[in-house]
Amino acid sequence: MKDDQALRVHDRLAASPWLRSVTFGEGRRFGLWDLASLAEGALGTCVDPDSLTVSGEKRLRVRLGSSGREYRYDEDFGRRYWIRTPGGGCGTVGTVAVDTWPIGAGALRLSSLYVHPVARRRGIASAVLDMVYDACRAEGLHGFRLDTHWTWHRTVRYYLGRGLWVTSWKHALGFARLAYLPRYEVMETDGELTFLIADSEEPGEGPTSGGSTAMVPLLVARNAGGRLRLRETERYRRMRDERDAVRLYARSTLALHLAVRGWPLVRGEEEWSEAAWSCDIGEPEGLAYKIGIFERVAREEGWCVESPYADGRVVPFGERFGERENSDAVPG
Repeated sequence: MKDDQALRVHDRLAASPWLRSVTFGEGRRFGLWDLASLAEGALGTCVDPDSLTVSGEKRLRVRLGSSGREYRYDEDFGRRYWIRTPGGGCGTVGTVAVDTWPIGAGALRLSSLYVHPVARRRGIASAVLDMVYDACRAEGLHGFRLDTHWTWHRTVRYYLGRGLWVTSWKHALGFARLAYLPRYEVMETDGELTFLIADSEEPGEGPTSGGSTAMVPLLVARNAGGRLRLRETERYRRMRDERDAVRLYARSTLALHLAVRGWPLVRGEEEWSEAAWSCDIGEPEGLAYKIGIFERVAREEGWCVESPYADGRVVPFGERFGERENSDAVPG
């Protein structure tokens, strides 16, 4: 039995000129497109999925280790789609899959989002994300969630650039677009990174307000000699009992924006000693802790790892990346 709201979302997606449902007999081809996505993200190797030979597929799966294992897709829990450009002419240009059961607070999980290299920079992935979000909202769901890997920096930067919120880093980086999370911006000025949200409580004035809703700063980060200085604004402190999700995800989203820029994530030894307590989501030290695990596991899998913290600056004292062990935190 599938969720009725989710099924109605899929009815909307299936009716879109951008998407075509994967039909019986196309599962293997879809799996090769998934493999091409994994190979590009994990190994930095671009391949044409429709030109992959059996021997080429085998070599990629061996190089990818346990992550490259072929798996059977269960249609009871998700629907797969080919992405195509409206009007035809280009045929299949990508893939996407969407769950048939809501997770968390009324959101659908999105996976297998991949656009063929020859079809990129046309706004196709953005259009698909908007389409899934709009379909979820039309059927009373809050939006969507998706995961990606820390070491896939181009993908991580893309999702941050799309304004997705960071909602987890337990097994991978979890992103979301949810109706109850407002639009945000991150501004870098005078050596500081400021996290702002669109806040209807404040009058809409100034160039960033769009003429309707003001962009209000919540958190301000600064690099203080290799350590993080994080300042909470009065507006952020007033949110303590109002919008816990925004407060929590603002810290985690700013933390990832800092990380992709190579900024420090650790404020001091006391905060670092408690990093494991936020190894699922929360404080920037928790992200620093998980980055060490993510990178170590990726190297063990044979993945290509190019880290903005190659010199270990994220922990300016004592323990470095990956020196702690926490089996519960290791990606599965």
